[in-house]
Amino acid sequence: MAKIFCVANQKGGVGKTTTTVNLAAGLARVGQRVLMVDLDPQGNATMGSGVDKRKLELTVYDVLLESSSVVEARVRSEKCGYDVLGANRELAGAEVELVDVERRERRLRQALAPVEAEYDFVLIDCPPSLSMLTLNGLCSAHGVIVPMQCEYFALEGLTDLVNTIKQVHANLNKDLQIIGLLRVMFDPRITLQQQVSEQLKAHFKDKVFDTVIPRNVRLAEAPSYGLPGVVFDPAARGSQAFMEFAQEMVERIRKM
Repeated sequence: MAKIFCVANQKGGVGKTTTTVNLAAGLARVGQRVLMVDLDPQGNATMGSGVDKRKLELTVYDVLLESSSVVEARVRSEKCGYDVLGANRELAGAEVELVDVERRERRLRQALAPVEAEYDFVLIDCPPSLSMLTLNGLCSAHGVIVPMQCEYFALEGLTDLVNTIKQVHANLNKDLQIIGLLRVMFDPRITLQQQVSEQLKAHFKDKVFDTVIPRNVRLAEAPSYGLPGVVFDPAARGSQAFMEFAQEMVERIRKM
């Protein structure tokens, strides 16, 4: 059965989508069967996986409204080696349309159940707010991967996220836990980043992944070509770091 993970952080611009698509591509490259679910109406993870969101006939929006199944809506990204349940602007309307629906926060969980056996990993890219879409992701997941920059404001945002995860765990999803914190866009030359990194390790201990993703131009360029950095330039430092992270994820899951 698949391990389902949300990539979430309530702070914007911390590299959630970059983490999701590169981890998906990295896991695919080490032989894992992966489904990437884009829960952000901007559809960046869809486009960054080599799938044109404007040409999708069915998206995660149709799945949440139960007018389509995951099997019907998913598409294969041949270049990246994983399946994509894509999103586009239509998804923004799902919030309003689900307002009066019973158990609306469990729609995604129910939809994923029939295909869980087909995958080793399901990765969900969440929007940068605690919305009904994010809640659907958190209610579906076994755990949360938190990408974060080693900066002061990131620590403040992390406190809010941890509290949210505790509430969802207590009330809606007993399986939910923090799998780990991933330090991204890391520049070891900046003293503050080193200090925040040490604080994270002191407080969260083994919940902090060993892998550190460096600030890397090639990773930043890759989305404009519609590819994860791991596929766009496998030799880049950032891409190699994501390959290490994929291996670390596989090892961590074996121990769970």
